[in-house]
Amino acid sequence: MNQTRTLLIFAWLMVAMLLWMEWRKEADLEAAPAAPAIADVQDGGSVPDAAGAGDASVPTAPSAPSAPPPGGAVPDVQAPGASAGDQVTVVTDVLRLTLQNGNAVDAALLQYPQSRDEDSPPVKLFDTDPARWYAAQSGWVSQTNAAPTHEAGFVAEGGQREYRLTGGEEEVTVPFIWNGPEGVQIRRTFTVRPGSYAIDVQDTVVNAGGQPWQGYIYRQLSRVPPRISRGMTNPESFSFNGAAWYSDEGGYTRHPFADFAEDGPLNLRATESWIAILQHHFFSAWIPQPEDQTTISVHTDGPRYLVRQLGPGLSVAPGQQASLEARLLVGPKLVDQIKAQDVRGLDRAIDYSRFSAMAFLGEWLFWLLDKIHGLVKNWGWAIVGLVVVVKLALYPLSAAQYKSMAKMRRFQPRMQQLKERYGDDKQKFQMAMMELYKKEKINPVGGCLPILLQMPIFFALYWVLLESVELRHAPWIGWIQDLTAPDPWFILPIINIAVMWATQRLSPMTGMDPMQQRIMQLMPVIFGAIMIFFPAGLVLYWVTNGALGLLQQWWFLRRYSGDPPKSGPDKPAKAAKAKG
Repeated sequence: MNQTRTLLIFAWLMVAMLLWMEWRKEADLEAAPAAPAIADVQDGGSVPDAAGAGDASVPTAPSAPSAPPPGGAVPDVQAPGASAGDQVTVVTDVLRLTLQNGNAVDAALLQYPQSRDEDSPPVKLFDTDPARWYAAQSGWVSQTNAAPTHEAGFVAEGGQREYRLTGGEEEVTVPFIWNGPEGVQIRRTFTVRPGSYAIDVQDTVVNAGGQPWQGYIYRQLSRVPPRISRGMTNPESFSFNGAAWYSDEGGYTRHPFADFAEDGPLNLRATESWIAILQHHFFSAWIPQPEDQTTISVHTDGPRYLVRQLGPGLSVAPGQQASLEARLLVGPKLVDQIKAQDVRGLDRAIDYSRFSAMAFLGEWLFWLLDKIHGLVKNWGWAIVGLVVVVKLALYPLSAAQYKSMAKMRRFQPRMQQLKERYGDDKQKFQMAMMELYKKEKINPVGGCLPILLQMPIFFALYWVLLESVELRHAPWIGWIQDLTAPDPWFILPIINIAVMWATQRLSPMTGMDPMQQRIMQLMPVIFGAIMIFFPAGLVLYWVTNGALGLLQQWWFLRRYSGDPPKSGPDKPAKAAKAKG
């Protein structure tokens, strides 16, 4: 195997990757199948998944709060006379959050415009528009007592309907309250802080009655899946959209919207867990306390999809009170803010890959990219710096690669003579080639390893540049004003074609039949066409990598190839040995 054949293999792997992503994109955008019918109650008091009459479905209460809760759901009957409730708005420097009935129903990310236009509105995650429905909801269920649901029960406490955090305020607390029968009260407070996308949510049950109160809390994220325009020029069509969760028992799992009904009911009992809905660059998540025992489930109801955590439960004696706490995250996938939550597995919400090894490589590459960005203050130049660092790390392997290529180029005339001598007898030709390699100490696979090592780096960096919100709308120079979008003028892909063509001219094609040579001659154009649809930052990485590789290859060819040996069966080997 030589350098050109390695490039051919790499090209076909690249095409296979694109075809696989296109296939997954089609699968994820399929219409959702019909929701399953309501299931019967099974032994042990657990109720499997069931379709509700709407997103209003709530979990059935377990028999006792001390046991791990089931994940089932039945249609909810809305309380008579329940109203939509008053809306309360909280505005910080980064977030405009609207609360209603104790739920987060609208969220605008004030520092992230939808486009680069000056008058572009901010990105909205939670939304009350039925076509773009998205909300974080929470309620209570009880088998023996009255309890508020996410639809009805909680009302805003006090008369204030708008809170604005100024520079001197550290936080604001927004209270909601439910007054139940028999002296039971549940008070829910949202605590919002400036500069943070994490919201603390606390439920406190106060039992002023004469009987014990038992109930389970549930928290869920409900969304109508977004319609994403298809096409290779839209990065969102390749990014994951769907639910994800983590548990100490099952690790990280992601679930495309199309798989909600196909995979059947899910009742995953979990500790040290969280649930989330992911999309390109942004996400939302419910994070209970690490010791809380919950049951994770997914449900479909017409156009709405939800992922839910049921539990833990509380048993509050008369005259006592008890609280449960959780965090609600709604915002961009910022690495620093996610790490600041100190939640196990939450870093996987930045979806570099579904495979752990590739995700780890992606995290390492972003860490290195971020450090370089801290020095140069430009993400484009940080990518160039990343190439330099990777090239330096792989230099010993690259040196071996280019030395091997230089020797092969030097003996190319001799190899051509062997090919002409043995004609169509490929077996004898290969044996003669191997003998020549052995005599001249040429490693024919010396050029493979560096490229094989660069392939996972290339794929991991593809997802880093696609997924990293830090690079969203980040400019480089001149015409490149968004490194996560394709090059609008195709300049970088054209430069890439030129670099690949020049590299190919320096690469030996000895031993390749005419058909293989023609394919290799077309490879720069094929790669250039593919790169047109890639993010500009990725093409910048590949162009820089190729240009530095071309310089390395030219230098080693000058240093090690020398004059081509003369004709004759023994002269090439002797000449090579004489030159050491």
